[in-house]
Amino acid sequence: MAAATKSKTARGRKQDRARVAGGQDYEVQYEAKKTGKSARAVKKAVKKVGNARKRVEKRLGR
Repeated sequence: MAAATKSKTARGRKQDRARVAGGQDYEVQYEAKKTGKSARAVKKAVKKVGNARKRVEKRLGR
């Protein structure tokens, strides 16, 4: 039996980019820098409106 090779696909990447992981510091920092707000404000927005990037950015006023 041949060994299965893992192929790299774009499946799931688009939906991953559409979310902000509030528990991941690098994602919070990225969003904070992008919107010009504090990391605390980003976490608060994620908690308030969910982790959809569009809603978080709208909440932060971007």
